[in-house]
Amino acid sequence: MNEPVLVINCGSSSIKYALVPATADQPRLTGLAERLGSDDARLKGVDSRGEVFTRSLGNAGHVQALEAILEGLEGRRPGAVGHRIVHGGERFTRATLIDDDVVAAIEQTAALAPLHNPANLQGVAATRALFPELPQVAVFDTAFHQSLPPRAYRYALPEALYRDHAIRRYGFHGTSHAYVSGRANALTGRTGGWLTAHLGNGCSTAAVWEGQSLDTSMGITPLEGLVMGTRSGDVDPGLHAHLSRQLGWSIEEIDRVLNHESGLLGLSGLTNDMRELEAAADEGHAGAMLAIEVFCYRIAKSLAALSCALPRLDGIVFTGGIGENSPRVREQVVALLPHFGLALDPEANRASLRGREGRIDTRTPNRPALWVIPTDEEGRIADETRQLLGETLR
Repeated sequence: MNEPVLVINCGSSSIKYALVPATADQPRLTGLAERLGSDDARLKGVDSRGEVFTRSLGNAGHVQALEAILEGLEGRRPGAVGHRIVHGGERFTRATLIDDDVVAAIEQTAALAPLHNPANLQGVAATRALFPELPQVAVFDTAFHQSLPPRAYRYALPEALYRDHAIRRYGFHGTSHAYVSGRANALTGRTGGWLTAHLGNGCSTAAVWEGQSLDTSMGITPLEGLVMGTRSGDVDPGLHAHLSRQLGWSIEEIDRVLNHESGLLGLSGLTNDMRELEAAADEGHAGAMLAIEVFCYRIAKSLAALSCALPRLDGIVFTGGIGENSPRVREQVVALLPHFGLALDPEANRASLRGREGRIDTRTPNRPALWVIPTDEEGRIADETRQLLGETLR
């Protein structure tokens, strides 16, 4: 398929989009329609000349926003639409052509991702209405992790909870972990064992062997695992009952605190922005220093645990907004893993900032490599869309 793919990541009040061309020599058009449904809804994007634009959308909803996005594509018509869908449950193990049955199945998994799947489906409904002639493909965050073995995805809970209610670990950020591990294979010329760390406002790690995810830090929801911007990550499961008994909190209040008031924000008492935390830590702010220390320790602890899934460790890949842009975080994480035999190159680490791909180790033979690889989830979604449609047409 030589036409570009329109990649849609739809939230409850926003639509992130990218028009991904078939070849790298053509510009990618990207943008974000935000604050939908309000008077200050707006569209921000980058055109083919690399210039940034902003346009008011009035009180636009999703359909109106997509119409505005279409007008901003400079006359380029997509050949297909690829949708990011957060949760595919156990049914969806790869990209899937969207029809009414697939939409119904995604709706059935809404209980597993109540904040995400319904919003994702709003984008599906809007683009199907606007582009009824175009093939639409669902690419699932959870699909890449469907290769996890039972020892990694099962919780130690009664069998009936898994059998009847699909309570298990699913993992997320699958398109990112798939992209950067595949890119690491391409850069090194070997398909080996990688620990990948997607670090942003949401954070997760994964163990990838020969292109397949064998374990990951997130679970049935994106709350499990690492410390994140506002999410707590792992806590004692008994904390919920303790907070209910001692403070009288409802399950909704506990859920809100763990998802929106914890993580870097909760630890520091300042912000969930790592750049601001690093600046505050440099000025001696105790909360900021603690937040960074806990954040890095939990990343290293997770990577060490996930290494058990790999027959061989070829290296660690850092990606995501923090992973790509914080030499300090990378340095502190690597320093906590001395038994891995890693050899960080301080100069290369400091030089590697967001958008720059490269190795940050000393390239010592027989030691695991350290890479910074900017993620490209939109590109991965477009590739999976093209691959599925190519198979469908054959």
